Amino acid sequence: MDTQQLLEKVAFNVIQGRVVAEDEGFDEGIEGQPAVTELVEEALGQDIDPKSIVLDGLTQAMEVVGERFDLGTYLIPDMLASAECVGAAMDILSPHLVEAGVESKGKFIIATVAGDLHDIGKNIVSIMLKGAGYEVVDLGADVATDQIVAAVRDHQAPFLGLSALLTTTMRVMEDVIAKLEIEGLRDTVKVLIGGAPTSQEFADQIGANAYCKDAFEAIAVLKDVTG
Repeated sequence: MDTQQLLEKVAFNVIQGRVVAEDEGFDEGIEGQPAVTELVEEALGQDIDPKSIVLDGLTQAMEVVGERFDLGTYLIPDMLASAECVGAAMDILSPHLVEAGVESKGKFIIATVAGDLHDIGKNIVSIMLKGAGYEVVDLGADVATDQIVAAVRDHQAPFLGLSALLTTTMRVMEDVIAKLEIEGLRDTVKVLIGGAPTSQEFADQIGANAYCKDAFEAIAVLKDVTG
């Protein structure tokens, strides 16, 4: 298998949501065939540039997944399966990317705010940002405001993502931004918010830098911010 064929195989399996060979895919009859983990290892074994694996294998595949999600042919579990493929691939590729001198696009702190245990959307964004080249620090779910602000300060992170899935917890995002102001950190960090009850109007109301409806929009917003 040449480089192009191998990268196309990686992309195909990301779209199929197959992390390892034992996984089933959307198509029938592919269980047992090499999946993302095995194919990425094979690509590295063939000395294929890890950056090419990210750009031509993972990123292009997730663009297809994003298009299918927008069209409604992929649902959140489908997108999560593909995102998990990207996450597994990035775990393998990260040390090789560092070794190859590929610089991080910056640290991104991400958390579901206090009182909210929902984390599927946050996890998808976290994995997708890793695949897009950001150094993600995932604080988890139900994270106290003081802990989020401390992470921004300690990591000197230029980006912060806040998630909430409840109307009762979305207001905590405003508390986080207020605490960033008090601690003198607000001007050092771009705050992106997301989650079912949030909106651009709510982002404007609480002083966030951007509202992102999904992981793909988060990447697009960051691309605009960082150039």
